[in-house]
Amino acid sequence: MIIIGVDYHPSVQQIAYVDTETGETCERRLNHSDGEAEHFYRALERRQVSVRVGIEATGHARWFERLLAELKFELWIGDPARIKAARVRKQKTDRQDALLLLKLLVEDRFPRLWVPSPENRDLRQLIWHRHRLVQMRTRAMNQIQATAMNEGVRRKKVLWSKSGRQQLESLLLAPWATRRRQDLLELVDRLNGTIAELTTAIEREAHKRPEVLRLMTHPGVGPITALALVLVIGSPDRFACGKQIGSYLGLIPCEDSSANRQRLGHITKQGSSLVRYLLAESAQAAVRWDSDWRRRYVHLSMRRDRRIAKVAMARRLAISLYWMWRKGYDYQQSLKFGSHAGEPGYVHGVK
Repeated sequence: MIIIGVDYHPSVQQIAYVDTETGETCERRLNHSDGEAEHFYRALERRQVSVRVGIEATGHARWFERLLAELKFELWIGDPARIKAARVRKQKTDRQDALLLLKLLVEDRFPRLWVPSPENRDLRQLIWHRHRLVQMRTRAMNQIQATAMNEGVRRKKVLWSKSGRQQLESLLLAPWATRRRQDLLELVDRLNGTIAELTTAIEREAHKRPEVLRLMTHPGVGPITALALVLVIGSPDRFACGKQIGSYLGLIPCEDSSANRQRLGHITKQGSSLVRYLLAESAQAAVRWDSDWRRRYVHLSMRRDRRIAKVAMARRLAISLYWMWRKGYDYQQSLKFGSHAGEPGYVHGVK
C-alpha cells in the first residue's frame, strides 16, 4: 500500500508518501493548474497498488476528491484542530505539514472525519443558495425602505403590499434615485420568483424523507430547518447524546476552567453557521406558537438576557429534534415518552 500525506492548497499541494511494501519514500510539490498533480495520481493508478491519501478538511478540493474517487483511491479527511494539536515543533511549513499527516496515517493516529455523500453535499448547496438569495433580497428591501423613509413614508411591512407598492412607485424622486428604486424593485421581483422556486424544491426533497417529515411536526420547524439539520448531522447514530449535538453545532460556550474556577465565554460557533441560524429562527417561532416553549424562554430571558435565552432555546431545539430523529417519534410522542423511550427498563413512561 502507498500512503500519502497531502498538505493541500488551492493552487498546489505538498505531498509525502511511503510504500509500505518496498519502504520507498518521496516528497514532492505538485501544481494543479498545469495538470502535474492529476498526472501523478493517474501514474499511481497504473501501478495497480492500493493507495490511501490523507488531507486536512479544507475548501476548494472538490475536484481532487472526485479525481481520487474516479481512481478508486482511499481518501481520509482529518480534523484540522486535532492535527494541529499533534504538531510539536513551532516551525510550520508545507513540507512539515505533509510529513506530519503521513506520520499520523502510518501510526494509525489520523483523526478521520465523517464525510457526507455527494448527494448530501449537493442538497446542501440548494439550501445555501436559497439562504444567500434571501439575504440579497433583504439587503435590497432595506435599501428600498430607506428610500421611502427619506421621503417621509414609513409603512414597514405594509410597504410590500399592493397599496404600499403603488405608493412607493408614485414617489417623486431625483433621476438617479428613481433609477435606483426601479433597479432594486426589479431585483426584488426576480429574487422572489427564484426563491419561491427553490423553496418548492426544498419542500419536495423534504417530503421524500420520513425523518424530515417527523421533525417538521415540532412547533416552529419547517422543511428548510428540518432538511438542513438532517443533511448536516447525517445520522443520529454518530452521536451518543444530545449534549454532543449542541457541541457539534457550536451552541455550547467556550470554556477555560482550571482548579476550582470556571470560565465560560461565548458559544464556540464551531459547527454549521447555517444550521445555527435556522435553529435560532425556528426556536423563536416555537416560542411564539407553543406555550411551554414561551414559558421557558421568558424564564431564561428574565434570569439572564434575551440574546442568551435565544441561543439556549436554539440548543434545546437541536437536542429535541435529535431525540425525535433517533427514537423515530413525532413531537407528540416525544412529549409523552421523552428521550428515554425505547431504552431497557422503560415501561409506560416510568423508568
